[in-house]
Amino acid sequence: MFQANWTSVTMFFFLGFSHYPKGEIIIFVLCLLMYLTTLLGNMILISITILDSRLHTPMYFFLSNLSCLDIWYTSSAFPPMLINFVSGENTISFLGCAAQMYFSLAMGSTECVLLSMMAYDRYVAICNPLRYPTIINKRVCVQIAAGSWVTGCFTALVETVFVLQLSLCGRSVINHFACEILAVLKLVCVDTSKAQLIILVFTILLVPMPMLLICISYAFILSNILRISSVDGQSKAFSTCAAHLSVVVLFYGTALSMYLKPSAIDSQEIDKFVALVYGALTPMLNPIIYSLRNKEVKAAVKKLLIGNSLVLS
Repeated sequence: MFQANWTSVTMFFFLGFSHYPKGEIIIFVLCLLMYLTTLLGNMILISITILDSRLHTPMYFFLSNLSCLDIWYTSSAFPPMLINFVSGENTISFLGCAAQMYFSLAMGSTECVLLSMMAYDRYVAICNPLRYPTIINKRVCVQIAAGSWVTGCFTALVETVFVLQLSLCGRSVINHFACEILAVLKLVCVDTSKAQLIILVFTILLVPMPMLLICISYAFILSNILRISSVDGQSKAFSTCAAHLSVVVLFYGTALSMYLKPSAIDSQEIDKFVALVYGALTPMLNPIIYSLRNKEVKAAVKKLLIGNSLVLS
């Protein structure tokens, strides 16, 4: 079979959801709505976190980082997909594919680390409230956020560079709607065991381990909630924790099913829909579940809207 290196490839073609011609328009509308909702929700959260001094706390600092991640994450894949659907071309350049692969991996990996650090922040705030200001101070917040970004960007760089060094089989048709690393890896005709090993190691470090830390943190949080004498306080705390955990399970669960499934299972069509869940649905839900349900955020949004209306009048 003809082999080619990446430098000889100038264009890739996406199959996308072409196997579902009757459902393509529905998928397009849903993706467009989820992307616009993601942009709106996360941009509102970032804006009020900057403008309202009451939200200058560690929790909202981490949430604003999460919102930045979600905007970058969804913007790396979904605008090109939506444009390709409208234009009917379904193509991407080599450099565009490499950049898309890197940024989607980097933002996804960073989010995996950041979510676990946010769970630790909540654990300290609820279980050690008196020591919270000294343990999670401004310097520690910056270090945690920077460490999450550096970890995600570095692991993504290693994975992307390693895949780009492999030879292709002369094919340039990607059975996906984006340059997802596992879909691109199927175009390689040389031994991919080393690449798969690297992806496996990083996946274990970035998905099950952070998820375990989150579960441990919330186990301590829930045990602390049970000591609350107020029934209303307990139900509110349980409701908040359940909402947080549901998003966490959705995000990490889909990532686990995508990257830790047995290699013998070929489920590329299912993988596309799984990618929609962790690539579009969870970034849309994050600002709603983590922030926009909070009284502080609602008050900040109301203050911002009233302030803007007074300025306009």
